Amino acid sequence: MEEGVHYACQRCGNCCRWPGEVPLSDPELDRISAFLGMSLHDFIADYTDLRLNRSGLTLIEKPNHECVFLDGIDCRIQAVKPDQCSGFPNQWNFPGWRRSCEAIPVPLKEIDKSV
Repeated sequence: MEEGVHYACQRCGNCCRWPGEVPLSDPELDRISAFLGMSLHDFIADYTDLRLNRSGLTLIEKPNHECVFLDGIDCRIQAVKPDQCSGFPNQWNFPGWRRSCEAIPVPLKEIDKSV
């Protein structure tokens, strides 16, 4: 991570097209299923799969590796999206993420002034 910088998400959806797992905690499962108006059982059956390491559940992907909840560039569960999604790219990222992510670097001193 670059110290002294916060990346402001531009909601381009590019991180939602990156293949990989989106692990889900129990509170996230509850929150997303309630948001979708589904029973927890139905949400798990329709939208999750067992993680590769068998340590929990992950959101499923579309065949092209997009998140199942990506609709164009919009997240259908934006208001309750998983912590992993909310944390990108400030709390975690991957090598080469800047080539696809449109987040804008904002010096933390500018953020502190606006508060």
